[in-house]
Amino acid sequence: MQRRRPLRARAPHSVPLPLERTCGVCPLSASKRIPKIPFWAQIVAGLAIGVLLGWLARSQDVSWLKETLTQVGGIFVQLLKLAVAPLVFFAILVSITNLRKVNNAARLAAQTLVWFMITSLIAVAIGLTIGLITNPGAGTGLTPKDGKAPEHQGSWIDFLTGIIPTDVITPFTELNVLQIVFMAAVAGIAALKLGEKAQPILNLSESVLELLQKALWWVIRLAPIGTAGLIGNAIVEYGWDLIAKYATFTADVYIGCALVLFGVYPLLLATVAKVNPLQFFKGAWPAIQLAFVSRSSVGTMPVTQRVTERLGVPKEYASFAVPFGATTKMDGCAAIYPALAAIFIAQIFDVQLGIKEYLLIAFVSVIGSAATAGLTGATVMLTLTLSTLGLPLEGVGLLMAIDPILDMIRTATNVAGQALVPVVVSAREKILDLDAYNSASASPIDEAESAGIEREVAVPVAA
Repeated sequence: MQRRRPLRARAPHSVPLPLERTCGVCPLSASKRIPKIPFWAQIVAGLAIGVLLGWLARSQDVSWLKETLTQVGGIFVQLLKLAVAPLVFFAILVSITNLRKVNNAARLAAQTLVWFMITSLIAVAIGLTIGLITNPGAGTGLTPKDGKAPEHQGSWIDFLTGIIPTDVITPFTELNVLQIVFMAAVAGIAALKLGEKAQPILNLSESVLELLQKALWWVIRLAPIGTAGLIGNAIVEYGWDLIAKYATFTADVYIGCALVLFGVYPLLLATVAKVNPLQFFKGAWPAIQLAFVSRSSVGTMPVTQRVTERLGVPKEYASFAVPFGATTKMDGCAAIYPALAAIFIAQIFDVQLGIKEYLLIAFVSVIGSAATAGLTGATVMLTLTLSTLGLPLEGVGLLMAIDPILDMIRTATNVAGQALVPVVVSAREKILDLDAYNSASASPIDEAESAGIEREVAVPVAA
């Protein structure tokens, strides 16, 4: 007689089901769903709409539309800035403590810093070369009277003394990112020294960091709307006439950044990292395009870190290299731009620059790039460069009007470099996951949403 096996109650588990089985009385097929628009396409649409609305508001003098574009763009930037101070603090703190999980952590950190410097030197050399060839200050019609000294300026004394805060509150209220980085680094090193005693603080810091990144992710989803407001407001404020006056300088900045972004970086990937450069751009493009419209390396940091991890960089190393790069790695803002701007301003004020001045520009670009601190704009870095060269700081006023338009490509170049260096270092150290690198293609934002949909579609069923 065959023995019957006792029946066992099996715990329900979740499995993805076809949409027809999960939509209740009104089944829907996948083909009937509204097609999802990729995030990159939403950004492009925001750019196009912003240009159209900006042109309409300026040409037809539509005051309410001007105000709406200003408010929409301003709110988006303000939401990004809202998370900057705590995000930088906890990201740097956690990234430093995460290094204890990585083999050869000191070697990786040193190589990261070296490659930051190498790429910055290449970028500043390209900026100087383009400036010497094109003479961007010639024929603009601008005079020294058109410029005015900035309210905030940078000097080496301010840079060195400004690293150490006078109290722990002011850096957060005044958004002094360099001082926040200093405090976070001290806290991270102290936590490493304390060992197990600091574990509760580290656990809390990791939870807060995840919370901040989640909240910032929601802000990032608003980027297409913010893009329309920012681009539209730029056109309303500055128009095409102003751009024409700065045509050579604007073209120089965009060409210089493009040469670094699509020339130098692919060359390093192909020769040093020995990986496919096109695959890098497939994986990193979501961060690059968000940086272009947001003009904030720190605001883009969660996306930059995610794409870097998807490109095969170990999470423990990426969580150190990307936050570190977001506050110090600025090939666009701190290398190409100051080099071109120094030549431009020198020509307007009829000041001759020699080999010594060009070497000083390169030195400032490599050593002083942390002064830009990952925020929108590069005024502090520019004033630091001009004061080092002895050029009139009034020249900064000549470039303030055009700065937002230049800042888009500068920040995109910054963020691309912040993702590139961890890939190069990981490849050289043989810790890069080549399978992950070669398969990275989808936008991490779209990918995250798809994962959320799958979780919603998954329903408990009896096995």
